[in-house]
Amino acid sequence: MSNDSEATAADDETADEETENEQVDGLQEDDFIKLAYTARTVEDGDLVDTTDEDVAEAEDVDTEDQEFAPRTIVLGQGHIFESVEDDIVGKDVGDSGSVVVPAEEAFGEYDDEEVRTVSKDKIPEDDRYPGAQVQIDQQQGFIETIIGGRARVDFNHPLAGEDIEYEYEVIEEVEDREEKAQGIISMMLDMELDVWFETDTVEEEQLVEDEDDEEEDEDAEPEFETVEVEKETLYIEATPQLSMNQQWMMGKQQIAQQLTDLLDIDRIIVQEELGGGMGMGGMMGGMGGMGGGDVDLEEALEDADIDADELAEEIDE
Repeated sequence: MSNDSEATAADDETADEETENEQVDGLQEDDFIKLAYTARTVEDGDLVDTTDEDVAEAEDVDTEDQEFAPRTIVLGQGHIFESVEDDIVGKDVGDSGSVVVPAEEAFGEYDDEEVRTVSKDKIPEDDRYPGAQVQIDQQQGFIETIIGGRARVDFNHPLAGEDIEYEYEVIEEVEDREEKAQGIISMMLDMELDVWFETDTVEEEQLVEDEDDEEEDEDAEPEFETVEVEKETLYIEATPQLSMNQQWMMGKQQIAQQLTDLLDIDRIIVQEELGGGMGMGGMMGGMGGMGGGDVDLEEALEDADIDADELAEEIDE
């Protein structure tokens, strides 16, 4: 009996070792990928979204101010519907698929109670027509009808109640860190920004821990020391477009947190370059580099035809 038990235990141990050593195939959560896709409603085949410019043009979508290209997403981070993510996990670069996302997961079921009658006085005069998109009491809606002084407004999402079919292809796995950062920013802010990584040495206050003290004095003031530490930093070059971007203005902390977590960095610095005028560097250069003592102040004033004594008197006054 004991021999059978020992054999069973040995088999279980071997199986556990094989499981530990088994490599997971295909794409997994937290992998960065470039994904090409086209999404349409199941019922009528209406275009919802696409990364293909030819598809957009065929549907008479205005493509002039839009950029069409495979989008960088991170699996498992909610960057695309969960049903699509689940279908991609385990697949490889070059694989494709088709997934139907049910309405409740996509844009929600249609709710009749979200169609309400409101006073037309709450609607700007220019928007008082059927089909206009309006915002009332901080809710987005579409006007169905206007009769007399009342308007019927549908506050459901325009695609509420629609099942959505996604056809996709995994174009590549993204490995470059700057490309990863740019992809996340582009996805969340719909804009391209210059980014780069640097390892900075900065001074930081740290609590001093005295291991020699056997008994801690609760009333003692904590001691701190200044130490130099290395910080892995993502630099983002600010632009006027970034400062005006509503997603950035409203959610910069959440965006920064996601970048920090996904890219495994210590901090983010948004760097703004100001120009257009002559700063101190330009002034010093124009005066021949006075800071280094190469030019005597009195000689510089004489060259500029300025009397030093008169200048001193004016300053005293």
